[in-house]
Amino acid sequence: MTEMLLTGPKEGLFTETLREQMDTWIAKYPAGQAQSAVIPCLHILQAANEGWLTTAIMDALASYLSIPAISVYEVATFYTMFELSPVGKHKISVCTNISCMLCGSEKVMQHIEQKLNIKPGQTTEDGLFTLKEVECLGACVGAPMMLVDKQYHEFLTEDKIDDILDRLNS
Repeated sequence: MTEMLLTGPKEGLFTETLREQMDTWIAKYPAGQAQSAVIPCLHILQAANEGWLTTAIMDALASYLSIPAISVYEVATFYTMFELSPVGKHKISVCTNISCMLCGSEKVMQHIEQKLNIKPGQTTEDGLFTLKEVECLGACVGAPMMLVDKQYHEFLTEDKIDDILDRLNS
């Protein structure tokens, strides 16, 4: 884990920079509604911890927001954008919902699996890529599509996939 958690009172659970980032989001909600900031706070903390969340981080966030830990766990386990175990440097999320499926997402997934020699939920041996199958990324018009890190790639073909992965691999 990175230098995220500090020892001390509640105010010292996270680095000053992380507290400032989270406090910006918390301030957007009415007093007593800090739980509303769980999603943006989880994004901040996940980014600061090499792309994944530990139980200790989630517990510390619950304490920081003065909410039950289960309220943080429910969010972190429901949304596919949050990772509860280490991931590769680049996370590839392939949409397999109906529009993408009808336009060939199965072939997209098979091609990526063969190219990277991993299955969904796995990370390449070099730690560069993690592959995920996700329900919907909200870009049905560009099916089949995938999200790589935070960038959408639509109208996928094998050549386009190869170009994307080769650029990330160099």
